Amino acid sequence: MQIQIDSREHQSERKRIEAQFDELGIQHFCSKLYVGDYMNLDNPRVVVDRKQGLLEVCGNVTQQHERFRAELVRARKTGIKLIVLVEEPGIRSLEDVFFWQNPRRKTSPKATNGEQLFRSMQTMCERYGVQFEFCNKRQTGRRIKELLEIVT
Repeated sequence: MQIQIDSREHQSERKRIEAQFDELGIQHFCSKLYVGDYMNLDNPRVVVDRKQGLLEVCGNVTQQHERFRAELVRARKTGIKLIVLVEEPGIRSLEDVFFWQNPRRKTSPKATNGEQLFRSMQTMCERYGVQFEFCNKRQTGRRIKELLEIVT
């Protein structure tokens, strides 16, 4: 397996995940991707887009909705299965998002809550075929590898 990493991925995060790939013996290189952050050259129809947590996803579906939606549409139109891998400890499935406690609600009570975020993510799954997966930061490299081995 050889993984292409999007050159726009945050450098510190990329280095962390590259170190995990190295431990797993996975070849990798950095170059711009059309959608997402990680792609297996053997199966370019499955791409992983990594998110640093549910706060980032929350920003994507609220403040940056049009940009995020455009990426989902771009993936769907080109026949790419987009998997969003969210690094969020304690969250194991999309259903768990429903009970997520947004830390921003302590200072901003109108901030998106877990139920609202769950419903938005569920709608994106239905409309655009995106798949949401979850892991903690120590598992990211392994989960990307597992997800990119999926045969479509």
